[in-house]
Amino acid sequence: MRLRRLLLAGAPLVTPRLGAASDVLVPRGAETVGAAAVGPSAGLGVYTMLVAAACAVAGIWFLWRGRRQSAGRAGKGKLSVAETRPLGNRQYLVVAAYGEKKYLIGVCVGRISLLAPLDDPASPPSA
Repeated sequence: MRLRRLLLAGAPLVTPRLGAASDVLVPRGAETVGAAAVGPSAGLGVYTMLVAAACAVAGIWFLWRGRRQSAGRAGKGKLSVAETRPLGNRQYLVVAAYGEKKYLIGVCVGRISLLAPLDDPASPPSA
């Protein structure tokens, strides 16, 4: 019962007001031509404005998402993640490659550390 009263009390806030032309205040000396284009029932209604605002927000989001995704695909960079191994408790070992060089990196919640540069397996071990 209480919810119904709240919904009925809020109904005039969200429904468009459809009034007669006599509800519209017109200054003295001004002429009205046909149905006066004054008030909430004329021109764009509340629902039309809400739909237009929702479409504008959706369009901005669509353009922003497309721009963000295209920035990631702009060009093939030299930096890549070659391999990842979880250690548990949000800790990982990562082999990152930049060009021809590879590095072993430790990643945990608040820290990223370079553990060791990895030698190329094709090259002979250094003495």
